[in-house]
Amino acid sequence: MKVGPWVVVMAIIVTACASRPAASERTLAAPSGAVPAAASAMQEGNRQFSARQWEAAKAQYQEAIKVQPTLAEAHYNLALVYDMLRDDATAKRHFIEAANLAPGNKVIWDAPPLRRHGDVDAHPKGGDTIFMPAVR
Repeated sequence: MKVGPWVVVMAIIVTACASRPAASERTLAAPSGAVPAAASAMQEGNRQFSARQWEAAKAQYQEAIKVQPTLAEAHYNLALVYDMLRDDATAKRHFIEAANLAPGNKVIWDAPPLRRHGDVDAHPKGGDTIFMPAVR
């Protein structure tokens, strides 16, 4: 059986479509009002994430959250790390925490990973939040 060049082209297209977006394009920076130590940890975490150093990035985002627990962007980036590590339960928890902390953040609410891990139907209105149902 002879394999035509179109089979090779289709295989390349399918592979490209199935791969995850570049890591550096997905992380969020700390907002201007962030605590300096948290912003610094976020910046280092983003550098580690871009280098695909998942454990080092995870430690930096955890440090940012320790310094400033309400930093939605740190929860979001930490969720991205857990998503890359295939820890779906922990990723979901942090995606939802990020969305709850930033109800007006279009980037977080429109993110495909949040939609994949959370039950998000629409943008929040006012103080609406996403909640995780109890695990049975």
